[in-house]
Amino acid sequence: MTAGFYVSPEQLMKDRADYARKGISRGRSVVVVQYADGILFCAENPSQALHKVSEIYDRIGFAAVGRYNEFENLRIAGVRLMDMRGYSYDRSDVTARGLANAYAQTLGTIFSSGAEKPYEVELFVAEVGDTADGDQVYRLTYDGSVADVQAHAVMGGQLEQVASYLEEHYAAGLEQAAAIRLAADALGHDSSETRTVEATQLEVAVLDRTRPQPRKFKRLTHATVAAALADS
Repeated sequence: MTAGFYVSPEQLMKDRADYARKGISRGRSVVVVQYADGILFCAENPSQALHKVSEIYDRIGFAAVGRYNEFENLRIAGVRLMDMRGYSYDRSDVTARGLANAYAQTLGTIFSSGAEKPYEVELFVAEVGDTADGDQVYRLTYDGSVADVQAHAVMGGQLEQVASYLEEHYAAGLEQAAAIRLAADALGHDSSETRTVEATQLEVAVLDRTRPQPRKFKRLTHATVAAALADS
């Protein structure tokens, strides 16, 4: 009987991390921007059926990059978990922090397990507050790490260039149209040559604290996005 090859735990984790990062970087970036009236998600996504940005609960939104089937499974699990928590306790007990913790446990367990490959996904989980100070945005990586995001962030694709553009051009208190233009321009700066990203190539949604109904999530139409991009 031959002995199996020995791989150190450090090398195994490094290989799994490299595998996940390569898969995530193949796609286009997703940007989140806090603006005056809420939180904006913007993804380069020409598909009308396969969404990168979705609603989880009344005030909670979700965005993802990576393998669609993997982050869609996470989205569905999140919806079910938050619905059950709101039904069993109270709607106010449903929070982005609770959802982020649940996702972190799931992703961390899968990443550490040798029985299956790591998920090739990164996630944004956001909750809009009654005021800007109450907004919460969390970024989760393939290994279950969680980061608290302030003002703006990007994940997936060539994120260094996009993040640099956001850092240089972001200003607090942006109006919604200005936030859309900033996000679209940032997505177009993902390479050495600047691209113009058309409205039809963008998936844009907001968590709008000014909406009178409990559900604050709203998808923006291509016409609304195009009008914002034209209003320079």
